[in-house]
Amino acid sequence: MPIFKPGAVRKLDNDYFRKIEAMEFAIAYDDSKDDRGIKNADVVLLGLSRTSKTPLCVYLANKGIKAANVPLVPEVQLPNELFEIDRNKIIGLTIDPMELIEIRKNRIYRLGGSLSQIEYATVERIMLEYEYAEKVMRRLRCKVIDVTKKQLRIRLL
Repeated sequence: MPIFKPGAVRKLDNDYFRKIEAMEFAIAYDDSKDDRGIKNADVVLLGLSRTSKTPLCVYLANKGIKAANVPLVPEVQLPNELFEIDRNKIIGLTIDPMELIEIRKNRIYRLGGSLSQIEYATVERIMLEYEYAEKVMRRLRCKVIDVTKKQLRIRLL
């Protein structure tokens, strides 16, 4: 039976405001837009492009968890903040390189690009990035989640 009370469907309580704050945080600190967020994050996700960093940050925000994410690109220096926080807050996302090649190829096709002109999905480029990511995650001694085929398997490096 309806109670005819405004706001009965969505309660504006502390949980609601915590989720909104976490969502704003995820958007503000997505893809290393501002590395200062790393120190204020509840969790920091790192990984190669197309390893679901942003969607996972949004999911965590819906749980009220402030998540920042850092893309791992060999040509881009890691933010110093990663070495100044508790390593238990850092989670690396990895994926089978062959799966990543397919994901990136599909991304290029969807954007209307040509594989012959873009290095983003080549075996050589992905293996270079993959090796770099493994090296970074070992250096940070962080937990690693394998997101291949969305079957999560956690391992420690």
